Amino acid sequence: MRASFLEHSGFLVEIGDSAALLFDWWKGELPVIGPGVPLLVFASHRHEDHFNPKIFSLDDGSRDVRFLLGKDVKLTPRNQERWGLLEKSAEKCISLGGNCQTEPLPGVKVETLTSTDEGVAFLVSTGGKSVFHAGDLNWWHWEGEDWSWNRNMEANFKRYTAPLKGRRIDLAMLPLDPRLGEAGFWGPKYFLELADISHFLPMHQWGDYSYTIRFLEKNPAFASRTVPVTKPGQIFNF
Repeated sequence: MRASFLEHSGFLVEIGDSAALLFDWWKGELPVIGPGVPLLVFASHRHEDHFNPKIFSLDDGSRDVRFLLGKDVKLTPRNQERWGLLEKSAEKCISLGGNCQTEPLPGVKVETLTSTDEGVAFLVSTGGKSVFHAGDLNWWHWEGEDWSWNRNMEANFKRYTAPLKGRRIDLAMLPLDPRLGEAGFWGPKYFLELADISHFLPMHQWGDYSYTIRFLEKNPAFASRTVPVTKPGQIFNF
């Protein structure tokens, strides 16, 4: 299994010849994908740092492609025209809310979790591997927010992530957002204690990759499972 960091929360995960999984690609250079390898393109939600309609240009006839979209990415006639989305590609789109399951290709199972922001998180099982991309599912805690808002966010985060309890996950891409200060450590810490995660790739860091070092200084127990991301284009082999 190989993962390429594209930018921000964008990753390409290649699982042998089983499938290539492209998550939340909105910028960054996309590596060459092996010929004929099926491609699943995921957009967790509509925010511009997670969704770019250029993803639909990947349906160029060179491989089998499916698009899995958070339900807030709406395929209205107006949006299809604005995005240049051809009807043949629109037929390959699957709109998903939270707590859904689908098999977009033979041997590939996709489960979704509701996000604490917009859209969904994805758990993909294929080729004997399981891959989790959280999208914007995170324990968001903002100092400027009302106490009740932050408390409700905590409750929702713990409720929405409950299906992951004890689950075996080979690779998890989780938000580690420096804008939250030390509260940004709470979400990934909770994920890593909740599920049996082998490898954790931080994302949503807004270019502040040193924030991973600060996370590990506070949580050294996760050092063996945390794989620091330091620059776009970085490739990880597992």
